[in-house]
Amino acid sequence: MQGVASVSDVAGRLQRTCALNDAATRLRYVNGKRAEALRRLGMIRVRDVLYHLPHRYLDFSNVMPIGFCEVGSEATIVGRVDKVELKQPKPSMKLVEVAVVDNTGLLLATFFRQPWIADQLHPGDTVAMSGKVTFAYGFKQMRPLFYEALGAGESASYARVLPVHPVGEGVSASWMRRIVAAALGDVGDVCDPVPAELVASRGLMSLARALREVHFPTSLDAKEQARRRLAYDELLTLQLALLTRQQVDLAGVVPTSHLTNGPYLERLVAALPFEFSSEQRDALSAILADMASNRVMNRILLGDVGTGKTAVAAAAIAAVADTGTQAAMMAPTSVLARQYAEGVGPLLDAAGIPWALVTGATAASERARIVQALAGGELCCLFGTTALLSDDVEFARLSLVVIDEQHRFGVGQRARLRKKGAGADLLAMTATPIPRTLALSLYGDMEYSRIRHRPVAGAGVSTKVVAPENVDLAYGAIRDAVSAGHQAYVICPLVDDADDGSELDDVPERTHSAAKKLHAATSTLEDLSRSALRGMTLDVLTGRMSPEEKDEVMARFRAGEVDVLVATTVVEVGVDVPNATVMLVFDADRFGLATLHQLRGRVGRGKDAGMVYLCCAAGPRSPARQRLSALERTTDGFELAELDLQLRREGEVLGFRQHGGVTLSVCDLSADADLVDAAHEDARRMAAADPDLSSAEYAALALECRMRYGAYFEEVERA
Repeated sequence: MQGVASVSDVAGRLQRTCALNDAATRLRYVNGKRAEALRRLGMIRVRDVLYHLPHRYLDFSNVMPIGFCEVGSEATIVGRVDKVELKQPKPSMKLVEVAVVDNTGLLLATFFRQPWIADQLHPGDTVAMSGKVTFAYGFKQMRPLFYEALGAGESASYARVLPVHPVGEGVSASWMRRIVAAALGDVGDVCDPVPAELVASRGLMSLARALREVHFPTSLDAKEQARRRLAYDELLTLQLALLTRQQVDLAGVVPTSHLTNGPYLERLVAALPFEFSSEQRDALSAILADMASNRVMNRILLGDVGTGKTAVAAAAIAAVADTGTQAAMMAPTSVLARQYAEGVGPLLDAAGIPWALVTGATAASERARIVQALAGGELCCLFGTTALLSDDVEFARLSLVVIDEQHRFGVGQRARLRKKGAGADLLAMTATPIPRTLALSLYGDMEYSRIRHRPVAGAGVSTKVVAPENVDLAYGAIRDAVSAGHQAYVICPLVDDADDGSELDDVPERTHSAAKKLHAATSTLEDLSRSALRGMTLDVLTGRMSPEEKDEVMARFRAGEVDVLVATTVVEVGVDVPNATVMLVFDADRFGLATLHQLRGRVGRGKDAGMVYLCCAAGPRSPARQRLSALERTTDGFELAELDLQLRREGEVLGFRQHGGVTLSVCDLSADADLVDAAHEDARRMAAADPDLSSAEYAALALECRMRYGAYFEEVERA
């Protein structure tokens, strides 16, 4: 009988696991308006409900009786609502005052500008509140950071830790707990897709226990252990998805074994105006070794601003010329693509390597000539933007794809370019400093090289944070620079005054900027032309301009015909005008540290030192100002990236929202560095032993990867 019971138990667990992909409407309490509310929150399937994790917890093991709460301390209280009053002390302000009592005393909770709370709390309700306890007018007071009305007996049911799930209109926090509890009761005892031996060796909880503990923890320590198990699963499945996707893409592909010691490479290195640094030599050696091998290269080159990644890429292109094949180099903007052509082109010319440039601004007749020469094998290297993805752009034998700032392209775009040459090596580059843990997780299918130091040190750059009332310091520096024959940038977060900032990709905080109104490039140009920078030649550059317009403005700026360029972050990456020595960034608290570091890399690139002013309306002790002060202290991009990672989500650190890509929702890359290493190591080992995860041991993991990242696979497959 024991064996029969065991089989029955396993069968039941399998059935519950399969039910994870059922519609969420199969769960108790999920119907009608409540089902629609869950759908708006992204909960379509049962698994979506189980993985809708709490975003905070009330620790009722530390609930303080009101009479024992210390003034000046943070506290959580549970009491009975005695009275609710809606007050309006002045025409522009409404507040709700709630008197809460327990057996030890009374506390007045005040909610400013939240009049609806008067309709949500009623005398006799049991309520939980968290916040700082103060004392005024003879009573203990609180401005709650969080409050929740508890159902009958709920405070006793969750006597230790009460989860608080993200909710929206149509479903309350208490109803969300009820729905999740029902889901756990019905289907929570699921099969674990990770082999038991691996779970044990990493000291992790079982999946079924982790799901219960993360939603309804027996302690805060148990909650954290549960979160770490779910974070490990997230990292492991992501790594496996990337690695197995790579195996599928490269199945049956015959790589090109490049010649890496030929005359073209020798001539190009000789044409460089400087010698490679040791870090550049190490990076190039790794790249050339990959290119010469009998496997397809999949490598990312990480390097801070001005570290010479482009020269390394040029050397890789020369190896392609020695092999008699072709290379493509794709940049995210026409400005940067043209700049690469102007910077790398002369080196290729010196080595005798034919090349061309294609962007959206290329004339039709010129484009037709280039396309014909490319298809005929007369061109070795083609620079361009997403224009390279056009169907008419065909290579005779593409063997190397170089993608700059690759995170700015969708996965489908990257895949489409690579498919223009079966077995083509991939070299991705980014000047955005990426922390090691982020590189391991999001680029786990790639080998990576780093260049930290500049081969040719520029004059350097200094950074100063200024309040709006002191922005005249920056204007004075710009006037002095222009008088001395130099140029300057003024950076704004918005394009024009009609923008509300909702399209900004790089928003550090979940709140609005400290400024009452964000600066727009077009109106700032007009204002400065009439006031602080009157008499100078100003122009504007934004991402909404056509490629032709961008190229024209940048050509004038490089030629010195424009004194001050007012721009958005379109100049963040790669723009190289050595004569520019001053930059003013308005609303600097609207940008992440990595983006600001990239922006300031546009000045101080020549023989004259650069000066960057970060204008921020936030107070001197605010988190925003403290974050910006890090830029005053250090110019190390990787150090700043690590700090940025502690403050923000990983997609924000990169300064983008991935399109068709992957992001992490449970893992904290700053705190979970050990899990990143473990998942990376385990995924590599599994993929080496079973590349397509087809064995019985890994079949459940393969299915989990598909469930989590199926959309990623589908976009690559559509490319």
